[in-house]
Amino acid sequence: MSRSFALVPAAGHSLRMGRPKLLLPVAGQPLILHTLAAWKRSRVDRIAVVVRPDDSALAEIVQGAGVDSVMPPAAPPDMKASLACGLAHIAANYHPLDSDTWLAAPADMPGLSSQVIDRLLGEAVSHEGQIIIPTLEGRAGHPVLLPWSLAGEISRLQPQEGLNSLIDRCQPRLVACDDLATSAQHAFADIDTPDDLQDWSNQALRPSN
Repeated sequence: MSRSFALVPAAGHSLRMGRPKLLLPVAGQPLILHTLAAWKRSRVDRIAVVVRPDDSALAEIVQGAGVDSVMPPAAPPDMKASLACGLAHIAANYHPLDSDTWLAAPADMPGLSSQVIDRLLGEAVSHEGQIIIPTLEGRAGHPVLLPWSLAGEISRLQPQEGLNSLIDRCQPRLVACDDLATSAQHAFADIDTPDDLQDWSNQALRPSN
């Protein structure tokens, strides 16, 4: 049976927020815990979070959540480097096969949907070897599911290339998930600025019809 690994890059500096955003309280708990809770409710087998070596407060929260905290010797300079660190950790500790999968989504997604995650995992069973991306209201979002056979391609990307460059080359499969979440603005939202946080909170607190 194939396995799945969630990779959560959390080594940024929150420059647009102006303070460490992943520890900001959202509905009574740090933002990062909302994201991790969605992963933990899903059917993924392992969760790895990449944290800067100088961010002991975040590392403590992550470890307390019962998931892998990956702390490289030097802070990853960008998202691509964070992904490479997380993938190296998974490879060294869990020895994935090419038939396994890995999923990636930003750490600052408090509305991340475990149901969407599980749909991607279900699609991967019948579409082995494909990149799979969820859509809501016609809009692509996270997480993105990739076959482990593509993990090595991250370190081979050119300096100007990111994960999207690899995705675009591989003609991903888009999977509609509109029946699983009522709002792309909520489920796909990442929190970069104070206004983003307020907008997400307003959306999340709005009564459903």
